[in-house]
Amino acid sequence: MATTITITGAGGQIGYALLFRIAAGDMLGHGEKVRLRLLEIPQGLKGAEGAALELQDGAFDLLESVEVTDDAATGFDGCNVALLVGARPRGPGMERGDLLAANAGIFGPQGRAIADRAASDVRVTVVGNPANTNALIAAASADGVPADRFSALTRLDENRARAQLAAVLDAPVASIRRVPIWGNHSATQFPDVTHATVEGRPVLDALAERVGDVRTWLEGTFIPRVAKRGAEIIEVRGSSSVASAANATIEHTRDWVAGTSDWTSAGVVSRGEYGVPEGLVSSFPVRSVDGQWQIVEGLELDEWARGRIDASVAELVDERDTVRALGVL
Repeated sequence: MATTITITGAGGQIGYALLFRIAAGDMLGHGEKVRLRLLEIPQGLKGAEGAALELQDGAFDLLESVEVTDDAATGFDGCNVALLVGARPRGPGMERGDLLAANAGIFGPQGRAIADRAASDVRVTVVGNPANTNALIAAASADGVPADRFSALTRLDENRARAQLAAVLDAPVASIRRVPIWGNHSATQFPDVTHATVEGRPVLDALAERVGDVRTWLEGTFIPRVAKRGAEIIEVRGSSSVASAANATIEHTRDWVAGTSDWTSAGVVSRGEYGVPEGLVSSFPVRSVDGQWQIVEGLELDEWARGRIDASVAELVDERDTVRALGVL
């Protein structure tokens, strides 16, 4: 039986970058047939319809069907995997509260539609920003769907962090392991190298040989570069990250379904781990075991790391309280 995958904002750039790789088997494997549901707002239907025509012309062996719709009930009907890409971007003069309110009007109804129409094994990945709190809104609105079926994408941040370390250490990026992202997918995020390794060796030791004062480099160069990489890309190419965001979404979902052999990063619902308030969607180091994200527990955090995490979590609490004041949660 084919897996039904719903992509919101499917007519946009990230959606376009996702569709063909999913159809080619990059996300769920080359033995898994897929049915694609392209969910768009009315203004985006033409873009999604054009992508559907190209999918047909691609003659993908694994692609069983493509459906384009602007109706959430139809879009999420029977879906096993939902990629919530479409979101309201922050416009000129828009306060963060306005942004959260606008996205509550998107992710609340989508959460309800998922509860009403999705398959019982549905997994939902929120890509559209602010991803953590949008995931919180969707999960809170999906009555009857376990909260652990919702996650927010922070794999892109982890990939950026690993790539930056690989460049500085002149090492293959595949050799950089265990670089989790903590907290919010925002400028407050904490890319943590405390337990990271490069070719099996502690990254902190390797960095000391390259950059001298490691803490100064982390605070002044590495963390700001990772946290602001999206803005850097916008400045250089004139628009936001597309292919790298799509790639991270595929990796995140593939690992969630197939399992992991080591740590990665994902925004998941906290049950109080590491002092993160219960119910927040926060990024943690995680493993995927039997199709479920499991937070890696028992890691030691020094005072500096603890302060970085607390600052990012405080931002998540503020976002949650703002959404609560809107009557959404």
